[in-house]
Amino acid sequence: MEVKNTHQFAEPIENPEEVLTSKKQNRLWLVILIGVVILGLIVTAIIFLSKADISTTSHIRDIFIIFMAFESIVIGVALVILVVQISTLINLLQNEVKPILKSTIETVDTLKGTTQFLSANLVDPVIKLNGYMAGMKRLFDLFKITKK
Repeated sequence: MEVKNTHQFAEPIENPEEVLTSKKQNRLWLVILIGVVILGLIVTAIIFLSKADISTTSHIRDIFIIFMAFESIVIGVALVILVVQISTLINLLQNEVKPILKSTIETVDTLKGTTQFLSANLVDPVIKLNGYMAGMKRLFDLFKITKK
């Protein structure tokens, strides 16, 4: 009895950037299409309103004015929320981030002083001692003075 492998593997995508680009292009065309349809609906509504009687046009005008007033209220509330968020951000920057930065600068200055102290009092003498020891070793090698 022969068993056939029925699993099919998808072919690897050769260039994922091309797939992303084509998806972006499809999305762009969809947005353009929706914009054209909305523009067409607006033009059609204007044509029908220009042919309609005065009472229908005035009712639609009143509804549109109410809609615009509601939109103005929503935009005003959004602006108030935005101002509150900006003031919260400014407060955060002044009262929390600034002290952290000051303490970080102090820490870096302390670390810089510590490294200069260690360099002057520990590293430099060790390097000089190593230099003297290497010179002594070379001197002993020149005079063939070795331990037996």
